[in-house]
Amino acid sequence: MPLLEADAVLKQLQQRQFQPVYFLQGEEPYYIDVVADLIEKTVLAEHERSFNQVVIYGKDVDVTGILGQAKRFPMMAERSVVIVKEAQTVADLEQERSWPFLEAYLKNPLSSTVLVFCYKHKTLDSRKKLGKLLSGKDSPAVLMTSKKLYDNQVPQWLTANVRGRGQQITGQATAMLAEYIGADLGRLANEVDKLVLNLKPGQPIDEELVQRLVGISKDYNIFELQKALVQRDILKANRILGYFAANPKANPLIPNLTLLFNFFTKLLVLHQAGPNPSDGVFKGLGILNSFAQKEYQQALRAYPVERVVGLIHAIRRADAQSKGIESGSMDDAEILRELVWLILHNVPAGVLE
Repeated sequence: MPLLEADAVLKQLQQRQFQPVYFLQGEEPYYIDVVADLIEKTVLAEHERSFNQVVIYGKDVDVTGILGQAKRFPMMAERSVVIVKEAQTVADLEQERSWPFLEAYLKNPLSSTVLVFCYKHKTLDSRKKLGKLLSGKDSPAVLMTSKKLYDNQVPQWLTANVRGRGQQITGQATAMLAEYIGADLGRLANEVDKLVLNLKPGQPIDEELVQRLVGISKDYNIFELQKALVQRDILKANRILGYFAANPKANPLIPNLTLLFNFFTKLLVLHQAGPNPSDGVFKGLGILNSFAQKEYQQALRAYPVERVVGLIHAIRRADAQSKGIESGSMDDAEILRELVWLILHNVPAGVLE
């Protein structure tokens, strides 16, 4: 069978179109889990699972053991299901001595078995025999590759995920979740689950709900610090830094540096697009709502391109300091405070680099 995207695989499963072998691979584990969970919950009725559904872990089994399970006929059911979780840890899966056994099974799979490999955080080498066996046009296997999203794709994914649940989300809430959590789809989906459970009928997911349930302080968070930097509000920035220093576990340095780095790198791209970036440029960066676009437009005026380049160097230096490189006795709060001081004050470009 050809390579399939996750949406196509899910659609087939929902229509109860089952294939004998699924090989789910890729850097993004979220869709691997979603597809495997749907197979686990829908192929067999609940009363059929105890005898006909087996979930095994790669580190506990070898290829011969997996195929032994796959060759068993179902008991009082139409199908049996074998799910191999963490298949990337099967010791001999990618060893040549196992490939003849896999090839023999793929040429004549048991039609009553649904065999699922969950091969996470990596992909097979398509140049090697196993990759060719699974991706060949005559292969009975569904080969699905789950790719990591780019950061600028996260807002659209998040909006679609919420709408797919029959709910709405505001642009500001989308931007906040996308920036705060990033491209960790599993964590994003879990946070959306929590938010949806707390919605009142007709209520959209908004900024207030995100702040309350995702653990982002309403007045003292990285987004408010970013806003203070854009507005050059030194007093507000120092208040937020004081809160961060008093609550280090809730405001770890590395995620905050990542968010500031993302903000200024996007700002650099906008500078390169000219004095009036088009909507297409904003959308290409994942800046979808008008509120966020206005904030970036204000930042374009506040921080010329040469200064943005220097600030990106300063953030990289702060990241190195957080790892103990040229930081002396500075703790995380002092590293962030120095960085914010450099951002807010007109320091010569050479100092920032």
